[in-house]
Amino acid sequence: MAQTFQTLKGFRDFFPEDCAARNYVFDTWRRVASRYGFQEYEGPILEPTDLYRKKSGDEIAGQLFCFEDKGKRDVSMRPELTPTLARMAAARQRDFKKPLKWFSIGQFFRYEKHQKGRGREFYQFNCDILGEESVAADAELIALSIDLMRELGFTPDDFSIRLSDRNAWTDFAALNGVTEEKANDFLQIIDKLERERPERSDELLGELGLSLQQIRDFIATGEAASERIAAIKADLTGRGLAEFVKVDLNIVRGLAYYTGAVFEVFDVSKGMRAVAGGGRYDQLVKLIGNVDMPACGFAMGDMVITDLIRETAHTNEKLEAAVGEASAIDVFVVVADEEKRADALGVVQKLRNAGFRTGLPLSPAKVGKQFQSAEQSGAKHAVIVGSEFPTVSLKNLAAREGESCDAGELVVKLSTIQ
Repeated sequence: MAQTFQTLKGFRDFFPEDCAARNYVFDTWRRVASRYGFQEYEGPILEPTDLYRKKSGDEIAGQLFCFEDKGKRDVSMRPELTPTLARMAAARQRDFKKPLKWFSIGQFFRYEKHQKGRGREFYQFNCDILGEESVAADAELIALSIDLMRELGFTPDDFSIRLSDRNAWTDFAALNGVTEEKANDFLQIIDKLERERPERSDELLGELGLSLQQIRDFIATGEAASERIAAIKADLTGRGLAEFVKVDLNIVRGLAYYTGAVFEVFDVSKGMRAVAGGGRYDQLVKLIGNVDMPACGFAMGDMVITDLIRETAHTNEKLEAAVGEASAIDVFVVVADEEKRADALGVVQKLRNAGFRTGLPLSPAKVGKQFQSAEQSGAKHAVIVGSEFPTVSLKNLAAREGESCDAGELVVKLSTIQ
């Protein structure tokens, strides 16, 4: 029996329609980031494993696709981009005017449980501001994340920004007797509050001398718990974006490297999940590259946002229209007389040189079949090249109307009716 192969678990094939959907998301990411004045950058897919250990500790090893290369080096396929960004920014920080506003769209790999919205390989949009410590940087990123969602077609009924401040929690912990050594354990408990049984959370908090009721009372203080949150909210109000923002102290983001304001783009209608998130991480560039540089950023993965687009009628309609447009051509050249194929090829090349997406039959076919191919390709117009060349027929396929035209005037003619 012939051997057959399947895609590895957690990895994906991208057929043309899948690539078109992915490119729609990529184009939106890139367009909005550029609108905000961010510059695109990229780093290597393979890095020394110690770079990720430096940021996240030894526990990250279980999530890495890591191996020893031919030079006997311990290397890993990147699970994220922030450590690489910190390394790059530290290495050439004198060469760039601050703040750095950088974004990247790249492929990442994590060896973890494959589930809906999460794979072992995925693409991710990363957007960061480095060298700026004011709340204006935090607000700029949140505004950008809101505009990304709006550009994809989402409304305030579909998503919100959940805004919090880890410093508010560390201050609360210190005031309530939690030692510095136990501060991270405390934040991990807060991070899991919404997923953990209340009895278990109360038990864990009790070990730190706290109660679940104290935590709930603090969460209820909302914006008053943090001057930074209030300042960010005021900035976003000035932009007219406050309706998208909800202060929610339940959000602390589990990663220990966050040092200030944190936020999540939260799906409120199709599954109550985070589709993007990030925050301030002022110590990471110093940790990685020994350069003092405040920073904040966020990331959005392609799998969860594409799922949400597909599950939401009005955003899926936009996606399907974009996918259809990406696969369609503008003009199909029908070869009505095979003796004129060389002339037809000249017409095809002139149209392509002028920027028209142009198709043609690669082998002889009946005219009716060629028109069928033209319609299946999504072409708006057909150009029929026959025995009367250089006179051709230009036909609007939707209106079923046609007219004669000199081949030399075809580009001008099509440009006026597109």
